[in-house]
Amino acid sequence: MELYNKVFYFISGHGRGWAFSPKDLLSKFTRQEADSVLSDLTKEGKIRRVARGVYDYPKYSKLLKKDLSPDIEQVARAYARKFNWRIEVSGDTALNLLKLSTQIPGNYLYYSDGPSKTYTLNDGAKIEFKKSVLKNIGFKYKESSLLVQALKTLGKENINDKVIEKIRTQIDDSMYEKILKDTKSSTVWIYETIKEVCKNG
Repeated sequence: MELYNKVFYFISGHGRGWAFSPKDLLSKFTRQEADSVLSDLTKEGKIRRVARGVYDYPKYSKLLKKDLSPDIEQVARAYARKFNWRIEVSGDTALNLLKLSTQIPGNYLYYSDGPSKTYTLNDGAKIEFKKSVLKNIGFKYKESSLLVQALKTLGKENINDKVIEKIRTQIDDSMYEKILKDTKSSTVWIYETIKEVCKNG
C-alpha cells in the first residue's frame, strides 16, 4: 500500500492533465514497481491509459461530470521524454491547441529530431511526429513554443484584440513572467504580441 501511495503521490504532484510513460517514474521506482502500480491505478480509475505505454492523470470537468480528453501537448511531451526526442509543435497544431482554429483536426503534427512516427490515442486522436530540422527548440516552456508557432502561422496582419484575448484565456497567468523571459529572442512583432498577451489586469 505504501508503494501504491508513493507512486500516486508522485503522479498527482505533477497536476491534473499530466501525461507520462513508465519511464517518467524510473527516477524514483523500479520498472517492476512502476508497472504493477500503474496497472492498479488504471483499474481503479485514478489514472487513465491514453495509448499504448502512455497514461495521464485526467482533468475532470465538474460541469460535464466526466474526465476531459487527454491534453495533446502533454501526451506529445510524454512521447518525447519516453524516446529522448526533442519536439516542436507545428503551427496549425499550435493554433488548434490555443483554440484559434475552427478546424478540429483528429491529427496533431509535431516536428521531431527522432524518426517519423504516428501514434493513435485511445480516443481516436492521432499524434504525428515528423522528422525535421528544429528551429525553435530553444524554448524552455511548452507555452512559449505554442505561442510563437501560433503567431507565426497566423501572421502579423491577422493579430487583433480578439485574437490576443482568446490566446490569453488559454494561458495560465502564472506563466506570464516565464514566457516573457523565454521568448525574448523571438521576432520583434511576435515578442510585442506576446507582451500584450502576458499583461496582467
